[in-house]
Amino acid sequence: MSIPPTGHQPPWSHSPAERPARALAIEDARRRLLDDPDLQGDVWGIEPWIASSWRRCLARGQRPRERVVFDSVSTAAVRRALDASHALRRAASPIIDHTLGRAMSDTGYFALLTDAQGIVIDVHGPVDAGNRHVHAIARVGVDLSEAAIGTSAIGAALAERTPVWLHRGEHFFDDTAVYSCAGAPLFDPDGACIGMLDLTGVMAPERRALKHLASVTARRIENALVRLRPHALGVRLTWPGHLPGDDDDGLLALDTDGRIVGANRTAIDMLDLRSCASGWPHADEVFAVPCGDLFGAARRGRGPIEVPTWSGLRVLALAQSGRDDAIHGAALPLKSREAALIRHAVAQAGGNVAEAARRLGISRATVYRKLGQR
Repeated sequence: MSIPPTGHQPPWSHSPAERPARALAIEDARRRLLDDPDLQGDVWGIEPWIASSWRRCLARGQRPRERVVFDSVSTAAVRRALDASHALRRAASPIIDHTLGRAMSDTGYFALLTDAQGIVIDVHGPVDAGNRHVHAIARVGVDLSEAAIGTSAIGAALAERTPVWLHRGEHFFDDTAVYSCAGAPLFDPDGACIGMLDLTGVMAPERRALKHLASVTARRIENALVRLRPHALGVRLTWPGHLPGDDDDGLLALDTDGRIVGANRTAIDMLDLRSCASGWPHADEVFAVPCGDLFGAARRGRGPIEVPTWSGLRVLALAQSGRDDAIHGAALPLKSREAALIRHAVAQAGGNVAEAARRLGISRATVYRKLGQR
């Protein structure tokens, strides 16, 4: 499917509202780099990764004024992509519908989910099928990889492995300059990039905040993937002084032997985890305490405990059985988090309630009341 020509001038040069410094910088960058592909160094007005993508497109022999054909892959390829991404779609769908549906309800933007090859595997949001630009991309099975449609948030997020924002003329082809889009890569519990989340508007105002929204939503999807991984023990991680229970927590999934079977990117960064051919390491290779201590803490419902790691750093770990909502739920209720923090403070004070209350800045009566004790 190709987009009919939109006129002699590309869409990114049409709108008077787009003419100030931002649009002029994009136009200047296009003129300098696309006219001189051998131009070295950064190109003022655009991100370095956009210039790199433009250079890759030029190296393929693509030219900005060529018609873009939004082709779908074969039926068999679509079926394979959907089967391979079953867990991703299951985890992402309710999060996208609930979070993005509310946040973007007044913007006209919609959400696309792709696999690691840039093939659309799901579509969410207010999709105007009568708009040819929307219909071109908002279809399961359409190939939106960089090789197929040039520079876009989809190809960029998959190539750069980081959230991106792309506006109008920052796309390589003139045909795709009607789009503005944010993108964030998605990683599975084994640390592999399995796709990306794209938020797109057609001839829409620039909304850079969508990059942050895409990033936060991607993190929630990745956390949901960890929670879906079969496990015997779930461990939430944060740094001492913080409350566990947020989407920012590190998440680990352990099997019955204590081997890590899944982790989100926060946990990978906090613990400097490195996967190998045999998978993630055993918990005993990460924490400087026997993993049995974590299982014991879960059985006794101890709440968060400070745990030393072999790196010399200490983390706050909340261990719960694989059936508990602390790992299966999106976040702990505030009341549970408060009680967990108070229990931790009392334990750190050696059971001295007065000292724990002093450290927390609350009264002893509040400590007793929050813990439901007399």
